[in-house]
Amino acid sequence: MARRMNVPNAIQVECPDCGEETLHEVLKGRLGKDGNTLEGTLRCQECGRVHTAVVRETKTVMVPVIISDQGESRKTEIEIPEDEEICVEDELLLDDLPIIVSSLEKGNGRVSKAVAKDITTIWAKRFDQVHVKISINDVHKTIPAEIVVLPEEEFFIGDLMTVGRYNVVITQIKATDGMARRGSVLARDIVRIYARKARTTYS
Repeated sequence: MARRMNVPNAIQVECPDCGEETLHEVLKGRLGKDGNTLEGTLRCQECGRVHTAVVRETKTVMVPVIISDQGESRKTEIEIPEDEEICVEDELLLDDLPIIVSSLEKGNGRVSKAVAKDITTIWAKRFDQVHVKISINDVHKTIPAEIVVLPEEEFFIGDLMTVGRYNVVITQIKATDGMARRGSVLARDIVRIYARKARTTYS
């Protein structure tokens, strides 16, 4: 049996005077035939404006989520409005954990976007930290390294940085949309940083 909306005492709705969603007191209201719409006379708690509005309750669905974190996967669920379109690379908030959608399952196949009610499983990865791979050129050999940083951290070509026990200079950055040889790239978009060992001079 479908869950029916009850007439609430207060509701968040857009106020014509404030121009944004504010808390409104429901002075009088009645439910529509489908039980999910409210026709009411409302008073804005911010400016006192009384107006009538028809408010439709957004139905939500629980969608299974498989989160990949450091090579381990765990299964959980996320509540999303049923008509919201979700795309690969979308950022979602699961409780307080930022995640990024890496793949979507609809029926038995993988899709790049779908509305929430049609999604069988969301595959995602943790997004509060990213692992950036670095190749350090040391004359005749390449030293692999990895650092853990925030997704929004910016890396500039030509910057000096310390990786483990090495001081290195960033020479180029392979990003998701190609190779960058100047400017900067956000950690979230980096595939690999190429760097060379910096000469240490003592004065």
